[in-house]
Amino acid sequence: MSIDSQHLLMLALLMFGLLAGLSSGFPVAFVLGGVALLVAGLGMLLGNFDASFLEAFPNRIFGTMTNETLVAVPLFVFMGIMLEKSRIAENLLEAVAAMFGRVRGGLVVAVLLVGAILAASTGIVGATVVAMGLISLPTMLRHGYDPKLATGAICASGTLGQIIPPSLILVLLGDQLGNAYQQAQLKQGIYAPETVSVGDLFAGALIPGLGLVLLYLLYALWVAWRHPERAPAIKEQTPRSFTQLLRAIVPALALILAVLGSILFGIATPTEAAAVGAVGATLFALIGRQLDFARLRDTAQDSAKITAMVFAILIGAALFSLVFRGYGGDALVHDALSDMPGGKFGALLLVMLIMFLLGFVIDFIEIVFVVVPVVAPVLLAMGVDPVWLGVMMAINLQTSFLTPPFGFALFYLRGVAPPEVKTSDIYRGVLPFIVVQLLMLAALVAWPALATWLPDQLYR
Repeated sequence: MSIDSQHLLMLALLMFGLLAGLSSGFPVAFVLGGVALLVAGLGMLLGNFDASFLEAFPNRIFGTMTNETLVAVPLFVFMGIMLEKSRIAENLLEAVAAMFGRVRGGLVVAVLLVGAILAASTGIVGATVVAMGLISLPTMLRHGYDPKLATGAICASGTLGQIIPPSLILVLLGDQLGNAYQQAQLKQGIYAPETVSVGDLFAGALIPGLGLVLLYLLYALWVAWRHPERAPAIKEQTPRSFTQLLRAIVPALALILAVLGSILFGIATPTEAAAVGAVGATLFALIGRQLDFARLRDTAQDSAKITAMVFAILIGAALFSLVFRGYGGDALVHDALSDMPGGKFGALLLVMLIMFLLGFVIDFIEIVFVVVPVVAPVLLAMGVDPVWLGVMMAINLQTSFLTPPFGFALFYLRGVAPPEVKTSDIYRGVLPFIVVQLLMLAALVAWPALATWLPDQLYR
């Protein structure tokens, strides 16, 4: 459809209403749906919006209800919250700190390794940053660690849950990219389209995610070597027995093997693996005598709240995207990206910049549900690999989570950090890790096989 001045005006009103609603602090799900209904109603009164677009909304909701992939969301959320409340994460950090604390930079190494393990077993950024901040930050400060290095490592390790599978964002991205990839192929006349699954995205993110962990560790060890006063060794560390170390490490590693291993080797779907993870986390909590009725009730309630929030946003975003398409917004986006200088790389750069900036003010869930369905079909139709695109988007959003002054991880840590830690310390501390993230993005652009090689070996 052609985009006339009236449609452009209504699109501008739609986007302005969205930004105003988000800045007001009103719940995002209701902002998305409410603004869309108001602008659609105004368009119907003025005669420039076709109400038949809204007839597809019930089908969108039914499709969400019957989407087996999205069943993994509450299960992964439950697993992460159970690990947090059962003190498995706390015991793991204490055990790894006991292993490395006697060497320079050992506590930072422990934080980064535990952050990677928790990311691979929970995938929830906020919970990981808060838990690491409460458990490890006071210890590092007490032993003379530089606040900038300590806070930067905690924020960076906490955001690994964005990219190391099984990650909630990868589940949501996999679902949205799978739909977008099919749309792109159908528009190209391919009526037997290939599919991209959450498992593909998990496999694609594994090497870049582990690469980030390695780069983080190299930076931390370099700082400890060049500036030992910023990351001193802990001489009075109480040693742990081998049995104590095993008790702390085995539960998390077993969950990783059960969940991620079963997905990568085709033994289970992501949803089935998520169920295994949720049951496994509960069993480990029972074995460790850290689970009672109160903790189980709190875990179930918190999981229900987070899951309800995710699906409410999904419903609001579905309504918003229908109205956006009704005014020709998808055609406008297609033309804008197709006409970008530099072809698909110019279009990709613009999309990544927009997503990065949006990551300052709205959560990744809204970005995945609102932005990805609009831009992904265009990029995929231009020949961009879907797995590579998903990994690039995930690392990009992870970087925006770290970037001052609005990065969400910074706010999470600021909320639990001791008063003597300055906000400027947190901001300055994350800058080297942001550079590492950008290096990984550049490496993915230069060598896309970092994201595509493992899925090709496992599933092609």
